[in-house]
Amino acid sequence: MEQRQITLENLNIIGPDYYAKNGYPHAEWTYLRAHDPVHWTEFPNTDPFWAITKHADIVQIAKQPKLFSIVKRLLVFVPDQPSEPDPVPPFRHLLNMDPPEHGEYRSIVSRRFTPRAVRELEPEIDRIAREVLDGVTGKTQCDFVTDVSSRVPLAVIAELLGVPRKDWDQLFRWTNETIGGADPEFQDGTSQDETFERARLGLFQYFTDLVNEKTKRPANDITSIVAAASVNGTPMPQFEMLSYFLLLVVAGNETTRNATTGGLLALIENREQWDRLKKNPALIKPAVEEIVRWTTPVIQFARTATEDTEIRGRKIKAGESVCLFYPSANRDEEVFDNPCKFDIGRDPNPHIAFGIGEHFCLGANLARLELEVIFRQLVERMEYAELAGPVERLRSSFVGGIKHMPIKMKLNPARQ
Repeated sequence: MEQRQITLENLNIIGPDYYAKNGYPHAEWTYLRAHDPVHWTEFPNTDPFWAITKHADIVQIAKQPKLFSIVKRLLVFVPDQPSEPDPVPPFRHLLNMDPPEHGEYRSIVSRRFTPRAVRELEPEIDRIAREVLDGVTGKTQCDFVTDVSSRVPLAVIAELLGVPRKDWDQLFRWTNETIGGADPEFQDGTSQDETFERARLGLFQYFTDLVNEKTKRPANDITSIVAAASVNGTPMPQFEMLSYFLLLVVAGNETTRNATTGGLLALIENREQWDRLKKNPALIKPAVEEIVRWTTPVIQFARTATEDTEIRGRKIKAGESVCLFYPSANRDEEVFDNPCKFDIGRDPNPHIAFGIGEHFCLGANLARLELEVIFRQLVERMEYAELAGPVERLRSSFVGGIKHMPIKMKLNPARQ
């Protein structure tokens, strides 16, 4: 971890290399919350923006979609080289739509993600998690990311979409390349932009073929629902349809994977909380909420002011961007008691790791259930776990990813 005297002049809160090397810049965010919570930020290769680090300000902005639009700038993206803005966005889905269009597209599958609908999936998620853990039972060491945490959410979203099991590994590669295009591990000799474009086109072609198949033979899966969907009485345009699938695959896999990995890491590093959960498994629900707060897998989204406005006395001009740093909000001293303590019994826990407002995560109920199931089984079956090597983080300032986490462990067979 880098150690340096933090000032407003030397802050680094958006550089992908910093995140890969150090993890989240919590010290910098803490400094900004105290000294300049609405901070004008300039960084190489990306347009300047206002860094928003306080919980209340992020909630305020997110609940005003007319004043702060998500269409013009979805996130603060930092390419390796200066580049001209692409006049044609590479996708168009829920994340970069404002109301009322956002609501129209969201409603297409929202009934499949209600608490009741998701709870019906619990036996299947339980089976998937058990099979994944069975695959490492008896081993004394594994890479928790590639062997466990990546496999459960990928299997769940793939089954919901109706993707055959033989194609799951390919979906996994595409999601890594979509989110981790800036990471050398996933570039395969290409540039950041080329890696992302390869994954996007691969996903688009795959779901074009799958939609054609589901149109001929509909099934009880989300791909069939989206393929038959209409927006304002007309069939969903193909570009928006394919973007929809890209979002579901990536969001349904990456965030839960990283919350699972970061959650186990937090329990390893806070052994008293692991012992507490082992002694009282009834704490699983608040533990999941604390894991989500602690990890906050999505680091930031951006909004663009549609007219001149003001936040905490800082004048935001029309056309300027604000960047909402959710992990900072989730450690806001004005909202959380002892926010830098990992506490599985935390109550209340008003984190905004799933977002806030109309862009609240569509899959939040599913993510919570997956995490409940995974950690319930880990508590039952895992006698101990400890790190067996360095934690390798994704080179990204958008998703707080962990690529590899080798652990030593003892995992017992599932109860019959």
